[in-house]
Amino acid sequence: MQLDDLYRRVIMDHYKNPRNRGTFDGEGITIDLNNPTCGDRISLQMKVEDGIVQDARFVGEGCSISMSSASMMTEAIKGKTLEEALTMADQFSRLMKGEDLEFEYEDIEALSGVNKFPARIKCATLAWNAMRKGIVQVKE
Repeated sequence: MQLDDLYRRVIMDHYKNPRNRGTFDGEGITIDLNNPTCGDRISLQMKVEDGIVQDARFVGEGCSISMSSASMMTEAIKGKTLEEALTMADQFSRLMKGEDLEFEYEDIEALSGVNKFPARIKCATLAWNAMRKGIVQVKE
């Protein structure tokens, strides 16, 4: 099996079986973002206590890239400090620019090929941008 095939399978698995899809009740912040160029939209919820992401969930509509990226991102940031989550977002941005990076949550690496399709980068980064925006809100 080629690496591209494996990556496609990981992306489709997250798209068809999204992790952390849904909402939670109680305290937390909600960030709504959309990508007007393609219609992708996400509503991200995060519970943060003592500077640590306790939970993250999302709902939304979009292509397999945006929804699988949201699934991967919510898995990756749980239990991380806000600074660690921001560092991950920075690393993801670098991955989208073509840098070869490894992630603790390896599924994220399946999105590395997106950088070959500039129009799809906004799809992949939508959830990550929502997370960054949420962290700014928490810090304020």
